Amino acid sequence: MSSPTSVLLAGGGSAGHVSPLLALADALARRHPGIRISALGTQSGLEARLVPARGLDLRFVPKVPLPRRPSTDLLRLPLRLRDAITAAGRAIDETGAEVVVGFGGYVSTPAYLAARRRGVPIVVHEQNARPGLANRLGARWTPYVATTFSASALPHATRVGMPLRHEIATLDRTALRAEAREHFGLESQWPTVLVTGGSLGAQRLNDAFRDRVGALSRAGIQVLHITGTGKEFEPDLPTVGAPYVTVPYADRMELAYSAADLVVARSGANTVAELTTVGLPAVYVPLPIGNGEQRLNAAEVVATGGGLLVPDDDFTPDWIDRELMPLVADGERVARMAEAAASLGEPAADERLADLVDTAAAGSRA
Repeated sequence: MSSPTSVLLAGGGSAGHVSPLLALADALARRHPGIRISALGTQSGLEARLVPARGLDLRFVPKVPLPRRPSTDLLRLPLRLRDAITAAGRAIDETGAEVVVGFGGYVSTPAYLAARRRGVPIVVHEQNARPGLANRLGARWTPYVATTFSASALPHATRVGMPLRHEIATLDRTALRAEAREHFGLESQWPTVLVTGGSLGAQRLNDAFRDRVGALSRAGIQVLHITGTGKEFEPDLPTVGAPYVTVPYADRMELAYSAADLVVARSGANTVAELTTVGLPAVYVPLPIGNGEQRLNAAEVVATGGGLLVPDDDFTPDWIDRELMPLVADGERVARMAEAAASLGEPAADERLADLVDTAAAGSRA
């Protein structure tokens, strides 16, 4: 199979779209030295900072949000979409892209439309269990459709998993555990819970755990709590007990995962994919907004026994007393959950998606 010489990756806005884009770019670069990899994004999304920092060529399209209700924005939609399609088409032409890979979001719709007009093969990757509008559209025009979760209802879909950073996909938690706990100022003898609400933090988790710092420490449960920048607090620890360490963020999440036996987190697609790939059991507390995709993202791992699902309103200090502390104390149950979580991990998702890109490129030459 001949390899593609130029690929355009379309996605941006949130980390959920940008992270798999960068992971695929790395996989394609490893596989095909000399390949031209370009990205398509908006000037206001995370990609405007993260993509150039990785040395990739980034082209911009105007952001075209779909209005939720009748308004003057709805009247402007056709003109804005036309401008975005023109910009996406220009990027395809100027880079000589042989395949366009879309990850959903504002950027992907004009990229799919421009690629279709030119007869350029499209590859779709859907991160969430409930597909977004852009990828529902793109999947109608291509047989090359990849999903993170089995439940994603898209035509022609193949579950490949979530392309992840190499440091996460290849992580050996056991080998790094001692270094990880020393890095965060944790001790070796305690069962350890990692609490994280992502880069922005999760106020519900922060408030509930802050209320139980002393109880967790006295129970011999060590906590590494990533609060989110600007949401730090000083834990009120008893004189004797397990450490409770708070940090605003973690540059090296592989160390945070290696330090942990159990995680309490939101259930964004990337979080669920990372935790199953590294074999960490979790208590998932879905963010109670949007279309319910976070609840669906965690459904499969919960059904398999690799996690628990707790509605946001139910995650309280009392829940920590009643459910979490007994769970952490039951090492055998935690080990069974870890094994179940790992059974769903897809550490080679980046390579499997790269396979699909190669197949699309070869098909266009056939």
